[in-house]
Amino acid sequence: MKSMEEMMAAAQQAAETISKQMNEMQVKLDSIEVEGTAGGGLVKVRASAKGRILGVHIDDSLMVPDDKQILEDLVAAAFNDARDRADRVSEQQMKDMQSSMGLPPGFNLPGLG
Repeated sequence: MKSMEEMMAAAQQAAETISKQMNEMQVKLDSIEVEGTAGGGLVKVRASAKGRILGVHIDDSLMVPDDKQILEDLVAAAFNDARDRADRVSEQQMKDMQSSMGLPPGFNLPGLG
């Protein structure tokens, strides 16, 4: 039977491993790109899976002063699409990490979602 000190040392080591893997996951998520689109691709927003906006592309055909509200709506829709895609990629990456750690599906560790 393990002593209390051995169990505490093992728990500390596990916590350090999880913390290191979480930091690595944050870096990985920031390097994965997703693209949100709206208006059939007339507006595109690139973002990291962590949610950082990397770029916006607006088709020249939308640069009409009278259509300003349509453009604003499409940009908002493309941002939301990129955010949704980033969330899905992030969630899948976290599930993969938990699985690789041998944790059961749905196991909720603080900081893992």
